[in-house]
Order: sequence, then C-alpha cells, then structure tokens
Amino acid sequence: MNETRRAVLESLAGGPVTGPEIADALDVSRAAVWKHVEALREAGFEIEGGPAGYVLADVTGYDAATIEYGLDAPFEVEYHDAIESTNARARELAADGAADLVVVADEQIGGRGRLDREWASPAGGVWLSIVCRPDVPPARAPLFTLAAAVATAATAREAGVDARIKWPNDVVVPADVDRGYRKLAGILTEMEGETDRVDWLVCGVGLNANLDAESLPDGATSLRAESGDVDRRTFVQRLLERFYERRSDLDATVGRWRELALTLDRRVRVTLPDEAIEGRAVDVTEFGALIVETEDGRVTVTAGDCEHLRPA
Repeated sequence: MNETRRAVLESLAGGPVTGPEIADALDVSRAAVWKHVEALREAGFEIEGGPAGYVLADVTGYDAATIEYGLDAPFEVEYHDAIESTNARARELAADGAADLVVVADEQIGGRGRLDREWASPAGGVWLSIVCRPDVPPARAPLFTLAAAVATAATAREAGVDARIKWPNDVVVPADVDRGYRKLAGILTEMEGETDRVDWLVCGVGLNANLDAESLPDGATSLRAESGDVDRRTFVQRLLERFYERRSDLDATVGRWRELALTLDRRVRVTLPDEAIEGRAVDVTEFGALIVETEDGRVTVTAGDCEHLRPA
C-alpha cells in the first residue's frame, strides 16, 4: 500500500472526515482522495459516507492491503489470487534482496511439501511464505521451522482447534485413527547461505482453513471441519504476529514447541535415506533435532520422516 493511501485509510479510521479535510491534510486533490477511497473499497475496506464525511466501518477483504492493516508485525505483504507456489515466489524475492516480506495466495496451483510431495492448496486455505534474513548460523535455521509450527498451532488453538505439533514440520489434530492424528498444516523451510551464516530463509505455511474435509486427502482435516470457518485475514495476522514474536526469541520457542508437541513421549519410527530409527521420542535439542531413545541408546536425528507408532 502506498503511503498516501495508507494516510487516507488512517484518516478514515479516525473519522468521520470529509474529503476536503483529507485533501487539505495530505496536500492532494479531492479527486485523488475519491480515487483512494474507491480503491480501498475495492480492496475490502467497508467505507461509509454521510453528511459528516467518510468513516471506516469494517474490514472484510483478504488481500495485501487488508492483511497489512492493523498487523502488529513489520511484514510487507504480496498477495495473489492464484500462484504456482508461494515458496517459489518468496525464493525469487529473497534472491532479489527482499526481507520481512510475506507472499500470500488464495490458491496454489503447484504447492509442494517436504521431499517434493504434492500439497493440495485450493481456494479457502491459508497459503503463505515468509522471507527472513536472520543473523544466525545455519545450525539454528531449523528453529525457524519450530517457530512457524508454534505460531500456526497457537493460532489454530485460538480458533478453537486442539492443534498440536508433530516433528519435524506438521501441525496436527489428535484423532482416534491408526496414526493418532489428522494433518491440519505443513511447514516447509528453505534457505540459502554460507557455512557460517544464513543469507535468506523462507518459511512456508500451508494450512487447511475454510475447506470441507471431504475435499481433502485422506488423513487431513481443516479448521472448518474441526471448529468452523475463520476470518482468514485475522488468522494470518495473528499467525504472523506470533511468528515474529517466536523468531525474536528462538530459545524460548523451543520450550513452547515442547508444550505443544504431540511427538514427544511417543514411540516413533524415523526413516532416513539409509536406515530407520525406532524408539521413544524423548526431547528436542536446542537446535530442534529429535532425540530418540532406542534399545541401543539415545540417537539424535536432525531430519527425516517421522511416523508415530502404536504403543508396544
């Protein structure tokens, strides 16, 4: 949102205020004020006009302008009705020097998860990718995945869903099914850097929000199925605010992750490229690696497919 339109919006939020009053305060023409008001209406800002002037009555849209409005975190938003992949677009922007920018889409037509698995991303979900330039060594980069998972789970819980975290990158809802949960959201973190520093990092979040359970893959669920539809604009704002808080205190984020974890104290099988590790998940390290108690002792796993097993 350009600065003049932002200033017009701020005037409307404190209204009622007349067009001439806004024009005089911002040193623009009355025609320019009218164009800005109409553009804001098209973006989803409900602006009422009366004898006393304009006033902002409500915000109902879902786009860059409405998400940025009232967002208590320093992120710029780029919105798309449909895009191949928010992570792919975020990587492009990161390579061009972007920072603290969020790519949001109503629909992804080529969404991917870990190991290049397909991720269905129809209209009505929350699909976003956050570009960060953290001053941390690469060893701490996995903590941003934990931060995104905590932010996502906490926001879902605020919406009335018993969201928990499955290591390494899923937000799930406990369920009486074979694996013990249904998947609500996935996190995909990608980065580029040197051996001693991170150049840029992208945290992608894909969450089934206002979607029917019948339209989702087996084993998945949605906010709609669990507790009803949400205002996606408000949901995204709260998620971004929590992520910003969590990334600002990564050490405390590990503790919060433990509180929300469904994986800890469970029997698990972690599949690696050349072996499978089976045992009880007992903790995560300060860098987000999973500690598994096996028959041969404790093993620390930094990455892998984690399967929850039934109790022995």
